[in-house]
Amino acid sequence: MLPFYKKYWRTAFDIALIALTVFLIMYVFSFLYRIATPIFFSFVIFLCIEPLARRLHRMGMKKSIASGISVLVFTVIILGVLSGAALLIIQQGSNLVENFPKYQKMLMEQIAFITQEVQQRMGNMPVQLDLVERSQELIGGATATLSNVGKNIFSHVVTYVSSVSSFIFNFVVGIILAYFLSIEITTWKQTAEDKTPNTFKKAFFFLRNNVFKGIALYIKAQAKMISITFVVILVALMLLGVDNAFVIAVVSAIFDILPLLGVGTIFIPWIIYLIIVGKISLAIWLSALFLAVVLTRQILEPKITGDSLGVSAFTMLAFMIVSLSLFGVAGVILSPILMILIKALYDQGYFHRWIHAPVGEFDAPAAPLAGHSSEAEAEAGDTKPSR
Repeated sequence: MLPFYKKYWRTAFDIALIALTVFLIMYVFSFLYRIATPIFFSFVIFLCIEPLARRLHRMGMKKSIASGISVLVFTVIILGVLSGAALLIIQQGSNLVENFPKYQKMLMEQIAFITQEVQQRMGNMPVQLDLVERSQELIGGATATLSNVGKNIFSHVVTYVSSVSSFIFNFVVGIILAYFLSIEITTWKQTAEDKTPNTFKKAFFFLRNNVFKGIALYIKAQAKMISITFVVILVALMLLGVDNAFVIAVVSAIFDILPLLGVGTIFIPWIIYLIIVGKISLAIWLSALFLAVVLTRQILEPKITGDSLGVSAFTMLAFMIVSLSLFGVAGVILSPILMILIKALYDQGYFHRWIHAPVGEFDAPAAPLAGHSSEAEAEAGDTKPSR
């Protein structure tokens, strides 16, 4: 073991130092997000209101008035959309949660009927009866577990949307801060240009060119894909006459954000449930809808999303899960930024300079022998066309 440690200690130290840096960045960001949530809201709101404020200012309007008009337009639109969406989610989500026991009872009755049919066909042999009883117990336990999980998920969603007092406070303070930031943005830019050290300027330009642009493209692409998924599912469920169509479409769109999961997390258990309870027609229509959504995403995703992140879905999802467990919502927000930053640093060759490879583990290709090299050159010279 001692030769192993001698060979790999420097590499392990370099990797551990990078991992510690990532952990500290996540920890500091999560801490700042907890104590200064309105400030982070203000940055996002500023990015939304600044284009209109800048355009009005260029048309000759005073910047404070232009920013005020932009804030007013943004507030009216956002409050209208959020109020309507929250009302529908609370109503339909509460109805869906209340009906979960009824859906579970229907499923258990259908399972009992199926097991009775199997029991009659197989006869009354003890081994077969024991197998049927165990199967029924397993299916019943799995059904109860899935029902409780689904009920808890929808309950948390409805509870989170219902308790909007902290969100409203952060949102209002964020709007006020964004308004003042829009007015003072020129002064802040000039101060940053004059007072920021060159090292931090280089780091900022690297982040802007290699990270922020990729994140912006990724967010725009995902917003388009989620909007398409939401509209397709909502319209289809309304045409099929499904109850609580809006909240189901919202939850499906939320799951569509997650890599490797997608809308199948909602539709596949739903389709299986409908088949078991005997609603074959609706199960067929939902299967067709699920296939249409998946195919639409597969066709449009390369054109809309492209390789904006360039990180595999498994890596992104695994990092998001770990970040959520360690740092909560702030970790989920920061994880895509850190992933694309790490990939950019790797592509630019920084990791090759920061991490010392163990000696002798990655040998360079052996150089050709002198005799072989001269023979190859002679053969190449013989094959040259004569002038």
